[in-house]
Amino acid sequence: MSQDSSHLHSVVALVDEGSNPFELACLTEVLGIDRPEVGGPLYNLQMCARESKVSMRQRFFAMTDIAGLSMLDQADTVIVPNRPNTAVPHHREVLDAIAHAHDRGARMIGMCSGAFTLAEAGILDGRRVTVHWQWAEEFRARYPRVRVDDAVLFVDDGDILTSAGSAAALDLALHVVRRDHGAEVGSIVARRLVFPGHRPGGQRQFIERPLPKETESPLAAALVWAEHQATNPITVADIAARAAMSPATLHRRFRNELGCTPNQWLTAVRVEHARRLLEQTDLAVDQVAHQSGLGTAANLRERLAIQTGLTPTAYRRAFAV
Repeated sequence: MSQDSSHLHSVVALVDEGSNPFELACLTEVLGIDRPEVGGPLYNLQMCARESKVSMRQRFFAMTDIAGLSMLDQADTVIVPNRPNTAVPHHREVLDAIAHAHDRGARMIGMCSGAFTLAEAGILDGRRVTVHWQWAEEFRARYPRVRVDDAVLFVDDGDILTSAGSAAALDLALHVVRRDHGAEVGSIVARRLVFPGHRPGGQRQFIERPLPKETESPLAAALVWAEHQATNPITVADIAARAAMSPATLHRRFRNELGCTPNQWLTAVRVEHARRLLEQTDLAVDQVAHQSGLGTAANLRERLAIQTGLTPTAYRRAFAV
C-alpha cells in the first residue's frame, strides 16, 4: 500500500488448502488494494493460514510466507474462504481461532462453502446465512439450527455475512464497502471495477446471465434511461415502453438477466440515490424521500432500514461528507 494503513479497519483473510483463488482475489481487489480514487486504502487487509505455505484449488499454484493464525486475534473483520471438501472436518486450531475472533466481537465473512467452517466453529446457530445452492441441502441436514436462504446472492446478518460464491463475492465485497464507507464510496469503487452497482443481496442465485451490456441486450439502454429517470415518478410500464417490450416480457427479462423484478431494481436505484443525498446534502428527510423518488419519509425510512439497518438520521451521522 502506498501509505500507512495501520489505523484502518483490520481485515484478515484466512487462506485454506484447496480454496478457490477467485473469491479470495475478489475480496483482495475490493478491500485490500490502495484506492487513490477515494483517497487511499479503505482497509488494512492481511492474510493468514494454519501453515505458511498453502496450495490453492487443484494445486494450480501455492501461496507462501503466509502469516500464522495469531493474525486473527487482532482482526476487526475475518474472511473465511470456501472449502473444497465440506465432508472433511476442519482443523481444530482453525475453528478455535475463528470462534475466538467472533467471541471478542470480530465481524465474520463466509465465502460460499466457508459457511460450513463458520457453522463447524459453532457460531451460526440461530443465524441466517446463504451458501451456494449446490451445498444447501447438505448444509441444512448437518446444521438444522441455522437458517439457510440459498436463493440469494448474499446475506448480511449483522456481524456475520455470507455469500453464494463465485461472482457473488464481488457483490458482497461492494456491499461491505457501502456499509462501512457509504453509498458514494461504494459506487466509486464499483465504477472503478467496471462492475454493476445495483445487485442487492436479495437477488436470486439462479441468474441466467450477468447484468446486460448495451451491445447485447435491448434491456441495457432502458436501464440506463431508467436509472437517470428513477427520481421521477416512472413506472414499470414506462421502462417497458422504453425497452420496446410488453410489461410481461420486461418482467421475464429482468428475472433472467438481473435476477429481480423491475420494481425491486428501481427501488434499489432510488435508495442508492437517497443515500447519496443523505451523505452530501442537508436536505430534510421528507425532501430526500421526494427527490430520490421514494415519495414519503416513511417509505425512505423503511427501505433504508432494510438495506442498511439505520434510520436516515443515523445514516447521515455516520456517512455525511
